[in-house]
Amino acid sequence: MGRLGFAWFRLPIFCDLSVFLTLLLVTWATSKFGTASIVGVIGAIVALLIKASWHNIGFALSAILFDILMSGNKHKIQLKAYNLITAALATIVSAYFAGVIIGTVFMSRSVEWALTFWGGWHLIGGIIGIVVAFPIIGVLEKANVKRIKGA
Repeated sequence: MGRLGFAWFRLPIFCDLSVFLTLLLVTWATSKFGTASIVGVIGAIVALLIKASWHNIGFALSAILFDILMSGNKHKIQLKAYNLITAALATIVSAYFAGVIIGTVFMSRSVEWALTFWGGWHLIGGIIGIVVAFPIIGVLEKANVKRIKGA
């Protein structure tokens, strides 16, 4: 989805949507530290194996940051304001971080460009990921879907 969106619009919005939708859902399902990091690293490796660019390493690093930030609410994403706000902030900070890392390290652009333009577009993609993930999590919570235990 990310590659297609980037090919159409030359913007990373769909890349962030697919990364952070996945990270939010896996964190909801497991509530365990390390799961988001593992998913992010494995996702980057798989993307590299199917001929994606090295930019995916920036997403792997942002997944690790997301995992660390989610410690603020013990990796719980529930329909409670504190949990949702913490998850949203972790997503926004991590998406912006991905944009800055990708812009400066992998695209060799200026720090100013990465902090404003590229980081901003990644932040928007992260927000879209939140907008898509939270209703899905809400439906799963209301349906009383069992979470993965011992993951």
